[in-house]
Amino acid sequence: GRLYVEILQNHLIGNARKQFGRRWRYQQDNDPKHTSRIAKQFLKEQVPEIIDWPSNSPDLNPIENLWSILKRRVEKRRPSNINELDQFLHEEWENIDLKIVNNLVQSMKSRCLAIIDSKGKRIDY
Repeated sequence: GRLYVEILQNHLIGNARKQFGRRWRYQQDNDPKHTSRIAKQFLKEQVPEIIDWPSNSPDLNPIENLWSILKRRVEKRRPSNINELDQFLHEEWENIDLKIVNNLVQSMKSRCLAIIDSKGKRIDY
């Protein structure tokens, strides 16, 4: 939780305030580091509005698709030690085409509608 709070403090809060002023919302998934006591307290004090994340909804998080792409690419390269793993992760992350990222973000409306249609059940994405 502490590292997560540090990241929020150093990157999110100032940038969000600069971009949106006092009126902005924040949403995160239910990963344990996001729901730790220290993270909840920090967010309560610093963020104007927190949007609840639906439970069991990985379909609503486009980063999960990117993690999957990254994992497959790194596994293909078969790192043999921690240094290679670190190197390959960084290289492959930099090589992800922004079109992929944009497509994932653009897919959010259809994902949300599909989840509504499925009455909250998991969808294939």
